[in-house]
Amino acid sequence: MKDTNKHQGLRNQLAKVLEDKGITDKNVLEAIKKIPRHLFLNSSFEDFAYQDKAFPIGAGQTISQPYTVAFQSQLLEVKKGDKVLEIGTGSGYQTAVLCTMGATVYTIERQNELFKTTSLLLPKLGIRPKHISFGDGYKGLPNYALFDSIIVTAGAPIIPKALMAQLKIGGRLVIPVGEKEQIMTLLIRKNETQFEKHEFGDFKFVPLLENKN
Repeated sequence: MKDTNKHQGLRNQLAKVLEDKGITDKNVLEAIKKIPRHLFLNSSFEDFAYQDKAFPIGAGQTISQPYTVAFQSQLLEVKKGDKVLEIGTGSGYQTAVLCTMGATVYTIERQNELFKTTSLLLPKLGIRPKHISFGDGYKGLPNYALFDSIIVTAGAPIIPKALMAQLKIGGRLVIPVGEKEQIMTLLIRKNETQFEKHEFGDFKFVPLLENKN
């Protein structure tokens, strides 16, 4: 698990690429510069780890493109100590970004293989989410609600009502919505019953599957 000056240089370049693509949140860019993305990938991808691309990570899942991770993280407007629910732990890279940004992260993964691998990897890298669990992301984590923000890292045909219910008033839910192509969607909870909705163009994610553990 080596992290060298060369890797650091590549991370700095990646942060510059993301900045050129419109990522302005300094907190997000600093996290991208700190996290050794190559350690979240199969070693055969190590030479490509700092390209702005998605890669397979096992169980038919992918590690998201860094731009997508940065874009979603920026939409959350994370403040230090924010309680964030992440649906789809995956490789743990997005989890690491949120933890590095100062969030208290609760994360849930429905692929047992990924859950096991990532649960072991994160502590080795000094990344400690508050809670990591194996289960159905559609249901969220009602026992730990309410959350300052919720991030979904898989495409959902609809916005799960359970997740909307677990958001604090003033909280932000970032979710890619759609079947084949997804539209990045931000919901801001205005009060008990009302949400303000914003849409931010097309992205491509693996599907968010319900009741499939």
